[in-house]
Amino acid sequence: MEKTTNIPSTYNKAKKKKIVINATPYLLLLPSFIMIVAFLFYPMGTVFYYSFQHYDISAPFYDGFAGLDNYIKIFTKDKLFYSSLINSVKWVVSEVGLQLVFGLIFALLLNEKFKFRGFARTVTFLPWAISGVLTSVMWMLMYNEHIGVFNDILRKLGLINKNISFLSSTNSAFISVVIAELWRGIPFFAVTLLAGLQNIPDELYEAAKVDGATWIDELKNITLPQLKNTIVLTTLLRIVWEFNNVDLLYNLTGGGPANSTMTYAMYIANTAVKGSNFGYGSALTVIGFSILTIVALIYLKLSNYNEKE
Repeated sequence: MEKTTNIPSTYNKAKKKKIVINATPYLLLLPSFIMIVAFLFYPMGTVFYYSFQHYDISAPFYDGFAGLDNYIKIFTKDKLFYSSLINSVKWVVSEVGLQLVFGLIFALLLNEKFKFRGFARTVTFLPWAISGVLTSVMWMLMYNEHIGVFNDILRKLGLINKNISFLSSTNSAFISVVIAELWRGIPFFAVTLLAGLQNIPDELYEAAKVDGATWIDELKNITLPQLKNTIVLTTLLRIVWEFNNVDLLYNLTGGGPANSTMTYAMYIANTAVKGSNFGYGSALTVIGFSILTIVALIYLKLSNYNEKE
């Protein structure tokens, strides 16, 4: 009789133990899930909520439900919306394209064996390690009309007779900030592509040399195909980061002169943070989020990411 009465007790203990074992992974993931909800999904939900509100700190008497008013105003009356979006496209295409080309060149050079290669790799990565604010101050000083090193070099070379205000001219401001961001962004591609190059089997190059392949043939038929997934992923990340880039533009030009460097992210920052119009700024943010999502999905589809050829 005692054995019979102990059977349910033993069964219950085993059942409870099984439940605890099955629940343990979810309990371990719970803190991470809470953090993601608190710092990602909740802020995103808040932005979506305020995009349907009139929420301007400078004019609180107009605050309230706006419906689609913010979105209608953006698409029908806001000319700066379209110009800033065009600037963002120019900014992203020029930055990501140039960073990829120069990053690949540096990666190919750093993948070769030469003396002080480790030191060269460290120096190449340094710009990526410097903060955006410090980078902005450094380039602001170099571009300075009176004490900047660029004006000094150009005058000594006899290329100019009068100092140029690089960041204050509509003709040179955009190109100037592109160069500054290019210097900071190249190391990202150089390091990630270098890691990809080191994963390519040497046997492929040895077989190509036996077949009489040139360096161009190796690049076209081995290196680039093997780096395809790395290139797709890194360019997608840089597209998102450059589209949302604010720190360097904000410190160097603030979107000026005459909105010539006013990118979409810069416009959102000026509207929501500087102008305190959080409702309108939230609507702009939602549109930007939607644009990036669509672009990312189309880009991954067209590039056949992670698919074997």
